Amino acid sequence: MDSLQPANVMQTPSPSRRQALKTLFKAGVASGLVTQAPYVFARNKVTVRILGTHVTLQEELRQRAMQDLGINLVYEPKGSAAVLQKASMDPGSFDLYEQWSNSMPVLWRAGAIQPIDKKRLQYWREINPLTKTGRIVPEAKIGAGDAPFKLLHIQENGQLGEEHSDWISFLPYVHNVDSFGYNTEVIPKGIPYETESWGWLLDANYRGKVGIVNAPTIGLFDLALATQAQGLVAFNDIGSITKDEMDQLFDVLIELKQQNHFSGFWTSVPESVRFMSSNRVVIESMFSPAVSALNGENVPVTFAAPKEGYRGWHGVMCLSSRTQGKVKDAAYDYMNWWLSGWPGAFIARQGYYISNPERSSHYLTKAEWDYWYQGKAASEPLKGTDGKVSVQAGEVRTGGSYIKRFSNVSVWNSVMPTYEYSLQKWYEFISA
Repeated sequence: MDSLQPANVMQTPSPSRRQALKTLFKAGVASGLVTQAPYVFARNKVTVRILGTHVTLQEELRQRAMQDLGINLVYEPKGSAAVLQKASMDPGSFDLYEQWSNSMPVLWRAGAIQPIDKKRLQYWREINPLTKTGRIVPEAKIGAGDAPFKLLHIQENGQLGEEHSDWISFLPYVHNVDSFGYNTEVIPKGIPYETESWGWLLDANYRGKVGIVNAPTIGLFDLALATQAQGLVAFNDIGSITKDEMDQLFDVLIELKQQNHFSGFWTSVPESVRFMSSNRVVIESMFSPAVSALNGENVPVTFAAPKEGYRGWHGVMCLSSRTQGKVKDAAYDYMNWWLSGWPGAFIARQGYYISNPERSSHYLTKAEWDYWYQGKAASEPLKGTDGKVSVQAGEVRTGGSYIKRFSNVSVWNSVMPTYEYSLQKWYEFISA
């Protein structure tokens, strides 16, 4: 089971947008469509502006891409909520958008992004089934909420859906499962999938030492999973929480906040690292690079494999609706570059996966591949993206292999039908 093989309905668009999409489907071409090999346009030293988060907008990736492609790249990393707000309101401020699939309903309804032509994606056929079908292997759980395959393809009616077409809303690339990290000098190390639980985030023993990611489409699910694990609230469908359920959830959370259960709410990976390294928290929502960075600083943090299942996320790379001409050509080159091997190997060293992992395997040592993807014990010390040892020899990645981890997704980062209401309740909670 654990060996790798190579490999919601949205609001209806305006009539003019719908007609444009139908025309695009019938013609099979878009303005400026070309079929030349990737990277050919990038030699004109055009500038591509990329709006996203610190997760992928890292300086080493920027420098390597500019070197490989011969283009200028301007990275603008922000917190999750700020990125989504700016992109949806001002598509002219970026050329490519990098965040998570839960942003797709908002961006598409806002007209902030344009369709991506699969024929211009050099490695499309190598992308594994996770995004295309919802399951990494046939027996895997799909997970509640906005599983990325539900939002990937652009339908002839202009909506995002599951039926495959020649046009997609995003490039599937970086992805992972998230949970929480905890300091094992304070909290006894649990057993993955057996004793580790989302409910630990609400354990009274850690009151005043708990951190949560400040993102209503992410932190909300961490806390929903935690309250459900503690038996405080029950959800009929945790991927589509009703208003009544939302009220129950936030009644519990606001009471806990007023009891000073939460130490703080972080908005970026570096901030989450500071929370833990300064002992401000002993347990918090975490992303994999933060755990890797803390381990590199010899802070004993374990990334939990909760028995209830992970919160899954999938990175999306989208074209601004305003991007055209040579900049659009260079943007396609950059998208292809991300799946060309080296970038996937780079982000593997911070615990992230790429959609066509076999190509990246050639840029990883056997020890790295076995640890990060196959779930085997590290045969030697492994370094993170910062050059520091983040994995000691003999360690096994919590949660196991790529396939095992993505077979245990409880819920995906999602924009629910009650999204607007959830925003209101989230900010009431944060300010309580």
